[in-house]
Amino acid sequence: MSEIKSMIDVLFNQPEQELEFMPIVPLGEDELNDEEKSNLPNEVPIIALRNTVLFPNVVLPITVARDKSIQAIAQAQKAGKWIGVVAQRDSNEDNPHPDDIYTTGTLAKVVKQLKMPGGDITIFIMGRMRFHIEEYTKTEPYFTAKIKFLEDKFPKEDPEFDATISSIKDYSERITQQSSNTPQEANVLLRNIEQQSFLMHFVASNLGVKLLDKQALLEENNIKTRAERLLQLLQSELQLVELKNEITNKTRTDIDRQQREYFLQQQMKSIRDELGTDPNDREIKDLQKRAEGVKMTDQARELFQKNIEKLERMHPSTPDYSVIYNHLDLILDLPWGVYTEDKYDLKNAQKILDEDHYGMEKIKDRILEYLAVLKLKGDMKSPILCFVGPPGIGKTSLGRSIANAIQRKYVRFSLGGLHDESELRGHRKTYIGAMPGRIVQSIRKIKAANPVFILDEIDKMGHDFRGDPSSALLEILDPEQNNSFYDNYLELEFDLSKVLFIATANSLNDIQPALRDRLEIIQLTGYSIEEKVEIAKRHLIPKQKELHGLNKIALRFPDKVIAKIIQEYTRESGVRELDRLLAGIMRSVALQVAMENVVAPQVSVELVEKALGKPKFINDIYTKGYPPGVVVGLAWTSVGGDILFIETSLSKGKGVLALTGNLGNVMKESTSTALSYLKAHAEEYKIPQTAFVENDIHVHVPEGATPKDGPSAGITMLTSLASAFTGRKVRPYLAMTGEITLRGQVLPVGGIKEKVLAAKRAGVKEIIMCAQNQRDVEEINKDYIKGVKFSYVTEMKEVLELALMKR
Repeated sequence: MSEIKSMIDVLFNQPEQELEFMPIVPLGEDELNDEEKSNLPNEVPIIALRNTVLFPNVVLPITVARDKSIQAIAQAQKAGKWIGVVAQRDSNEDNPHPDDIYTTGTLAKVVKQLKMPGGDITIFIMGRMRFHIEEYTKTEPYFTAKIKFLEDKFPKEDPEFDATISSIKDYSERITQQSSNTPQEANVLLRNIEQQSFLMHFVASNLGVKLLDKQALLEENNIKTRAERLLQLLQSELQLVELKNEITNKTRTDIDRQQREYFLQQQMKSIRDELGTDPNDREIKDLQKRAEGVKMTDQARELFQKNIEKLERMHPSTPDYSVIYNHLDLILDLPWGVYTEDKYDLKNAQKILDEDHYGMEKIKDRILEYLAVLKLKGDMKSPILCFVGPPGIGKTSLGRSIANAIQRKYVRFSLGGLHDESELRGHRKTYIGAMPGRIVQSIRKIKAANPVFILDEIDKMGHDFRGDPSSALLEILDPEQNNSFYDNYLELEFDLSKVLFIATANSLNDIQPALRDRLEIIQLTGYSIEEKVEIAKRHLIPKQKELHGLNKIALRFPDKVIAKIIQEYTRESGVRELDRLLAGIMRSVALQVAMENVVAPQVSVELVEKALGKPKFINDIYTKGYPPGVVVGLAWTSVGGDILFIETSLSKGKGVLALTGNLGNVMKESTSTALSYLKAHAEEYKIPQTAFVENDIHVHVPEGATPKDGPSAGITMLTSLASAFTGRKVRPYLAMTGEITLRGQVLPVGGIKEKVLAAKRAGVKEIIMCAQNQRDVEEINKDYIKGVKFSYVTEMKEVLELALMKR
């Protein structure tokens, strides 16, 4: 409760003396029953209190400094935590004797004990039952006495006693209402107290009367007489409070606001001069000194000065002090107008990009174009680049290379799984645990307003009731808006227009359309086998040798061995799995070195199979001949290109079409379109019309647990159906991709490079695709597709002529 907290605060800030007290709200526990009373000790350690009396069921915090009292408490802690509490007659007596202590006190239990820095002990004791000291059994090293418990005599159904208790409650409430030093919550406590003796003890504990009067109340055995005496004391107290208020109202003068502020400031100054240098002043002066060297905006300067003035009027212990101080500290830490100098050596930049990444020519050209314009113009708004491609091809590491090439600072922020908008925009300062957004935090950390900022996995953000982070990114990633980005915690606009934002994603389909419109999309395709071999030789193998402590070992990987690992152990567009496989080979070599066995200087096929096991992928599975109805198709996935089978089987039935293999709506529609085209041109392919009525058709795409969709399998579906109905096998070493129409046209599809590279990895020697996709094939390095024949078609009948073997 707030009043308890304030009382404890007062307690710990009191001048040092032996026993300080501050009555706390009683717990309101029930009176002790006969069994509990029988278990109470008859001999207990005794401590003496100054200036107060402990009543039953009242909790009292006391600070103990006298050696006798400290030892008595230690003994009480060992023996059931019971201790006798009595008041001493003379509060100025530092070493009281038994004659200096009242004989009537209260048996108390030690509820909590705190050890203070100065060696004193603060304990919380709860009074339970009144007692009378019969004799002292020990006076050194602390008081111990035999006690006799005193029973309270309650009247039976006495209306006069009930009226007295009601008057006590009324008078107490009136005193608390008129006393400025009493918290208003005390009225709530008084109204909720039902037990009569409990109410009396609570009021008596907090009543500002002489110690002698309180002791008389404690010694009174008749509860009715005790209540009448308490009521008399309350009446006197109320008269005193009313008289004080009347005098205060008469002598109060009107002081205008300016005079009042001047008076308070002078008081504050006098207090500070008396206490010496205030740490608060030092902190504020330090902030003001730091602000002199910060070139912040006028808006930021105005807010800073306003908050400094607030801070000067606050005490450091108030909660708002730390909030405002941290906010000012953030303002000073931000790099207002601080930019690192870009290096416009384009040849050196190209060299760095080439050393860090093999291939990716289009992306490197785009970065060099940006640097060229920046070099000529001197200043331009940074573009918002978005690298889109399968995992493991180096999208994130490319950002670090760009930062190194232009000598900017580098920041990476992963957006994967982010669903709280406040992570980007910051929390408002009124919230508990508020902090600035991750954008401002990163800028603050690197001390530059023009870093290369990588927003990783932008397609994997979530959204829920806390907000939509992708919508918050609209302002951050808009070159026309991000010069005035507003952070909720900072409460100021910050210029992000010089930041080179680079986003990465595996797929564009999961990016919000409005956000996608603000991005300059750069597609990254998968690597060919030749590129992977070079990447392994230049980057992966040296890295893994260093990680496994094999730098001093002469170990060479022949190209054919690396190609074998790529073709027979991986099926990926990137090189992440290849990196893990190379690490497995390095561990095998490290084991041999550690065991001091002879290690061959060249990695052999046998060593690869020993370290990695038998090959996982065999190309023959895609290229050998299959029965009619089986066709190899090409597909694009978020992790690159892939090979898939489409199988068609006919059985006697009624012409029912069944589709299996976890197909999406687009693939199902492609199958229906292909079947309709085949029915319309049945005579051309010598298929009797009865074949479509008398046979059930089952089309299946293996790996049924994997969802599949898209229009790319259109010509593959057509070829599979035609092969099944005509009984003509599909040529081996052949794959295809393309969309179809009812009128017999073949339409272009996307992801050509990934599909072609996947076909090359699988050992396919011929690919059929739409003629309009020829330009996509021409962009692929001819060395990477050597040995693959491309057949370009515009109509579906051309597909069947090329794909189906003669009977």
